[in-house]
Amino acid sequence: MPMPRNAMRRYLPLMCAVVVGLSLGACGGKEDPPAAGAGPAAAGGGDQTKVRIGHAAPLTGAIAHLGKDNESGVELAVAEANARGLTIGGRKVVFEMMSEDDEGKPDKGPIVGQKFADAGVAGVVGHLNSGVAIPASSIYQQAGIPVISGSATNPQLTEQGFQVTFRTVGRDDQQGPAVADYLLARYQPKLAAVIDDASSYGEGLANEVEKTLKAKGVTVLPREKGTDKQTDWKAVLTKLRGRKPEAVFFGGMDAAAGPLLKQARELGLSAVFAFGDGACTDKMHELAGGAAEGLVCSQAGIPVSSSSRPFLDAYKAKFGREPLIYAPFTYDATNLLIEAMIAADSVDPAKFLPSLKRIAHVGATGRIEFDDKGDRKDAEMTIFTVQEGKVLPVAIVKSGKIIDYKDFAGASGAVEK
Repeated sequence: MPMPRNAMRRYLPLMCAVVVGLSLGACGGKEDPPAAGAGPAAAGGGDQTKVRIGHAAPLTGAIAHLGKDNESGVELAVAEANARGLTIGGRKVVFEMMSEDDEGKPDKGPIVGQKFADAGVAGVVGHLNSGVAIPASSIYQQAGIPVISGSATNPQLTEQGFQVTFRTVGRDDQQGPAVADYLLARYQPKLAAVIDDASSYGEGLANEVEKTLKAKGVTVLPREKGTDKQTDWKAVLTKLRGRKPEAVFFGGMDAAAGPLLKQARELGLSAVFAFGDGACTDKMHELAGGAAEGLVCSQAGIPVSSSSRPFLDAYKAKFGREPLIYAPFTYDATNLLIEAMIAADSVDPAKFLPSLKRIAHVGATGRIEFDDKGDRKDAEMTIFTVQEGKVLPVAIVKSGKIIDYKDFAGASGAVEK
């Protein structure tokens, strides 16, 4: 989606304001004033500079719990950075999170992205959903704003040739094969069914699972579809019951996956049900009850419980709760932006973007480096199951190899709570 011409005129002086000490007039031309409440990425009197970091996720609606988890990761990183009393470019820097609700809707992504551009944020952490992150990414590319997602896994996000797009999690073309290979190794299904919610994330991940299963000789029934708002799956499940698949994979979020699993068991389907990271949450037990026992799910990264102890302790101390899934990854994304600014000694996105591209950072989720596309190098995938209502890791898939989680945790020093 192209950026409107008048928005580019508004954003140009804001970019200039990032370089402290330059006047807005240095860019030349008559400029429209910023929107009400907006401000440049770096502003402030005296020797202090305020730097805004944007965050975008669904903060209302069915998956608001995941969006707020993402937001908390950013908030914690910002608070810790401010406590350090950082000086960048010879001026004390105070970071500020600007958080926006994209409602998980694709058409809201570019709107939120433009709002960030108009406000002159230095960088963005988001969006949660691939289907929102992808359309928003063109706004960030045109505005020159680095954006790092801690949860969007659709490969298309980083296959567009954009120079400002990154992610701290793996991709669906890594996650899909990982969960499919685990299903094959653990359950040896001969007949499988695949369902998706028609979102960029759900359909993309389902495609990767189906592709892997077929390549390994599994017969896959014709694709079934729903929506990300669907809670009545009886028609789809009744159709599948007559075909008796041994494994069922659903690509979508927990708000739809929970009811689907509960209704499947009520209808007598005995197949193993598997899900991606969007449904690999404690919410599944709340929505599906006892039907959640034994489900298989994957996450495009290490388990939250394997995050660094300092992060886990700080998160619990600040928010009084445990992180859900993505908070460690958005925390790392925020710190990557800040560390790139420190390395470049500048809060100007044009100046610290090269540092972000070549960064090597050890964060809450381990060592992070980006490849030429902006993807995390050698990302781990984790396989979970639900036991006694708890989502517990059982295996790590790394470089195509399935590793028992206890062996991984012992080797990496991960501590299970």
